[in-house]
Amino acid sequence: MFLTITTTGTPDRPATDLGFLLHKHPGKAQAFSTSYGTAHVLYPEADAERCTAALLLEVDAVALVRRGKGKGRGGAPDAALAQYVNDRPYAASSLLAVALSGVFSSAMRGVCNARPERAAQPLPLRIEVPALPARGGPELVRRLFEPLGWAVTAEPVPLDVQFPEWGDSRYVRLVLESEALTLAEALRHLYVLLPVLDDAKHYWVSSDEVDKLLRAGEGWLPDHPEQKLITSRYLSRRWSLTREAMERLELVRLAEADDSEVEDIDNAVEAESEAEEKPTPLAVQRRDAITAALKASGAARVLDLGCGQGQLVQALLKDPAFTEIVGVDVSMRALTIAGRRLKLDRMGERQASRVKLFQGSLAYTDSRLKGYDAAVLSEVIEHLDLPRLPALEYAVFGSARPRTVLVTTPNVEYNVRWESLPAGHVRHGDHRFEWTREEFRTWAHAVAERHGYAVEFVPVGPDDPEVGPPTQMAVFEMNTATTNVNDEKKEAKAA
Repeated sequence: MFLTITTTGTPDRPATDLGFLLHKHPGKAQAFSTSYGTAHVLYPEADAERCTAALLLEVDAVALVRRGKGKGRGGAPDAALAQYVNDRPYAASSLLAVALSGVFSSAMRGVCNARPERAAQPLPLRIEVPALPARGGPELVRRLFEPLGWAVTAEPVPLDVQFPEWGDSRYVRLVLESEALTLAEALRHLYVLLPVLDDAKHYWVSSDEVDKLLRAGEGWLPDHPEQKLITSRYLSRRWSLTREAMERLELVRLAEADDSEVEDIDNAVEAESEAEEKPTPLAVQRRDAITAALKASGAARVLDLGCGQGQLVQALLKDPAFTEIVGVDVSMRALTIAGRRLKLDRMGERQASRVKLFQGSLAYTDSRLKGYDAAVLSEVIEHLDLPRLPALEYAVFGSARPRTVLVTTPNVEYNVRWESLPAGHVRHGDHRFEWTREEFRTWAHAVAERHGYAVEFVPVGPDDPEVGPPTQMAVFEMNTATTNVNDEKKEAKAA
């Protein structure tokens, strides 16, 4: 992907001031890492009369395919249908917009300590994008840019110059020229309108995209004649986000018309406190769901297998219904941290009698794990290599055999809802796998059938109608017939 920004100057105001405004020296070629490749900034020409800065985004096409593979809307657009032949590495899109905001972030905010007066002044600007997807054609390009003060040249790119009868492609060669805009305004226009014209984004659009749109659209979007189209496309046609953005833009427009602040207009409802607005962290929701399931099972003596730093053990200790809580982990360092978290050295005698921590591997049977009411495997199985799962399965369900077993694990389908998570990546670097809901249920049903348990599934966190909850939990209960047989064996052995 390629984009150039050109300005002209005079001896008093040299064109090379563009280097100060962009915070990139004209005498250097610089490279910057991005999520999908490398952004290069270089200056094909730089003198007092004319200066051109070029942004070349070198996309790693293989990484783009791998990160987007099979992830639906969370992956790179078009890659799901045409993984090995598509325009993503070459045509201007949200990839280029993100690179613009990352490489020229200070310029986009209008910050330039070396030339503050130049940053605030309009510049003679010429911006060229050789290959721009334009879903809507040259006419839409003009409708988007001309109201902002640009002289627009949008030349359609033919599908094949040797076969003109094939017609034009959906790409244009874009040239924008203006002498009435600051560099910051120009960059913000590009940041919003490049992905709007492409009508696709390479990452999942979440609620904070509304804030990004309003920041970049400040001063021009509220009054733009194509405001609705821009908002809808920028937010990937997510209706709820589009409605929120349109409502906030209308407040901005009314405030400007009334020469007042948005807060003065939007005061019909008293603002909620910051604490009320903060959502409950998923880790807390997970612990609450586990605690509720344990209490519903009537468990009093509980194993936390793979207890890590002891957060769940600490939560269970607050409930007197759990008379014995045992934390087990293979890592002595984690157990040491858990001991400090629980303040074992200062704990009262009665409370200390309720908790134990010891080292153990879930890949091996351990007689110390037998005889408990319930066992919890919270975010544990995904840290094991798949070939080692049968060993864990036997150690817990075949050897220890608690009456209730709770297993939680990430739902990989929900990953598209995390904007900060690149498509195709697991949530933690140590995860060996992450399962879909169907994969998890298939595994859990097979385990239950092999070892005499019944299993039910509980969503943890917001249960999205399309991709399910962020965490999935299986609740295994030993079948009554199996429990009775075991009790009879114990009585016969005792006799």
